[in-house]
Amino acid sequence: MTDSMWGHTAASGYQAGTDLTGFKVEATDGSIGKVDKQSDEVGSAYIVVDTGVWIFGKHVLLPAGTIQSIDGADRKIYVALTKDEIKDSPEFDKDKHTGDAGYHQQVEGYYGSRD
Repeated sequence: MTDSMWGHTAASGYQAGTDLTGFKVEATDGSIGKVDKQSDEVGSAYIVVDTGVWIFGKHVLLPAGTIQSIDGADRKIYVALTKDEIKDSPEFDKDKHTGDAGYHQQVEGYYGSRD
């Protein structure tokens, strides 16, 4: 993932300012939930996915660099992760995600270790 982890890749088709809230999120092996929140902040872009009952209501933070493609017509986001990788990821911490470099490093360390 490296430095581009917290930014949208050109290949994803993301257009700045697009509201992804409510889009369904598809892992490489099936649907995992929907986008609950997003950020376009430069150097810290991400989506927060509500996995619903799939893993008991867990919310996960996915850096924008994990997004492979976006289908605006079907309102779906495809990520380069499996369901298990997402299930085992650090849980979204709404109190730490903004302004906590350590939390972002933890998330980056988890997704970066997949390379």
